[in-house]
Amino acid sequence: MEILVVGAVIMFILIYNNTIDKDKFFADNQKYLEAFKEDDYQFLVYAKYGEDVDIDQLYSKRVTNAFIVFLVILALTITGGDSAEIINSQFFLNLVLSTVIAVLVFKMPYMELKRYYKLHLHEIDVMLPYYLKSLEILIQHYTVPVAIGKSIGDAPDIFRPGLRRMIDRINSGDASVDPYMEFANTYPVRDSMRMMRLLYRLGIGSQEKKQERLMMFSKTVSSLQNKARETKYKERLSHMESQTMVMLVVTGIGVMLVILISMMMMF
Repeated sequence: MEILVVGAVIMFILIYNNTIDKDKFFADNQKYLEAFKEDDYQFLVYAKYGEDVDIDQLYSKRVTNAFIVFLVILALTITGGDSAEIINSQFFLNLVLSTVIAVLVFKMPYMELKRYYKLHLHEIDVMLPYYLKSLEILIQHYTVPVAIGKSIGDAPDIFRPGLRRMIDRINSGDASVDPYMEFANTYPVRDSMRMMRLLYRLGIGSQEKKQERLMMFSKTVSSLQNKARETKYKERLSHMESQTMVMLVVTGIGVMLVILISMMMMF
């Protein structure tokens, strides 16, 4: 038991001092460690940090931190006992405790990314109509898949991972509505499902039907833009009202303090 404690402490020191190359360890065991990576982890990282971030480095940091915490907790909780049975039982409990805490540490960055994404769904709701309007202009000159591909460079950063995934599925031969629905599920905001269905229909049928559907698509996008403008206006108005209220409260408190000080000086 003492050997395990010493080994855990030594391992922690070696990793902390970079004596053990954790990057090489991660590279050598990547296929095993990748099994613990969440399916939407890459998307969430891109949504928060953009597409220039090194995902492997972030994931390696998660794994390293969890492993270090596991060793530290295990080393701190292992204690001696009066018998081999007690020692084995205590070691098993400490092992379970260390594992649970390590898993929590490993999952925390992922949960923070999920929380960030959910908090920014409102911004996505406002941005989507303006992106669709720019896409509508491209669709007038190109097919829908080509227009989507050309729109990625100018799209808001948060849409780019979803757009790349959608266009990759379309280019790989998936002619169904599924790539469009996957995008709508990735960004579950107002009317995203309906807009993706309309976008899918634009890509099928004759040129004559395309013009009719494009007109319908255009009207729907314009309606969404009006709603987005109303939302922005209400938010701006609410912000101005809150600022005015703060100013009134501060002014009132200031006047009361001046009156109180004046009364005290009179006495």
